[in-house]
Amino acid sequence: MALLLILCLCLQVAVAHTIGHVAATVSMSKVAVSFTHHIKSGEPAFSVLVSRFLLGKSFPIPVYLSLVPIIGGCALAAVTELNYNMIGFVGAMISNLAFVFRNIFSKKGMKGMSVSGLNYCACLSILSLLILIPFAILVEGPKMWAVGWQTALSQIRPNFVWWVVAQSVFYHLCNQVSCMSLDQISPLTFSIGNTMKRISVIFSSTRQFIPPMQLLLRLQFLAPSFIHRQNSEA
Repeated sequence: MALLLILCLCLQVAVAHTIGHVAATVSMSKVAVSFTHHIKSGEPAFSVLVSRFLLGKSFPIPVYLSLVPIIGGCALAAVTELNYNMIGFVGAMISNLAFVFRNIFSKKGMKGMSVSGLNYCACLSILSLLILIPFAILVEGPKMWAVGWQTALSQIRPNFVWWVVAQSVFYHLCNQVSCMSLDQISPLTFSIGNTMKRISVIFSSTRQFIPPMQLLLRLQFLAPSFIHRQNSEA
């Protein structure tokens, strides 16, 4: 009975985990990586709003006020994006919401079950794989996989295989570190840490193509995220 309860709790988080990753991947397939991460930088705002309206958790006034420039910055990034795509934007927003739910309920699950972040990550990964396989077969199927694989090999050449391997390793390590971090910090603090991660991604993916002043303008709205940690943990 206890094992069944644990699986049910993990399954709920695994669904959010799967939706978040799929939505983010779809978003990055439609728009620039920097744009996806601009939108996903609003994760602290989603975390505060979900905690307030669904879980009844309140925060100091400065925390709510700091949401204004974050949300405004996300809107600015969307308006000024040259290759704007609605599917890419919606995918990033869905990913934000899904990961907030994953973070909040993962924290509760790890506390309630006394499971380490590393073991919790393993459970989520296995369950997410089992959830995703039927949908992947139904939506795409082996034939589309074969065509996509051959197209990628013809365009990227042999490096494609190494890129897939490297991406898989780093993606797994990212999820593993995320679960281990959630075991030690609050979901809101974790979202703030994610925002700082996205700053580095945005900078590294755009510094060669965007003038320094425009890049600074697009990054400056992320600074208010620091206010969350200072006020929410006060």
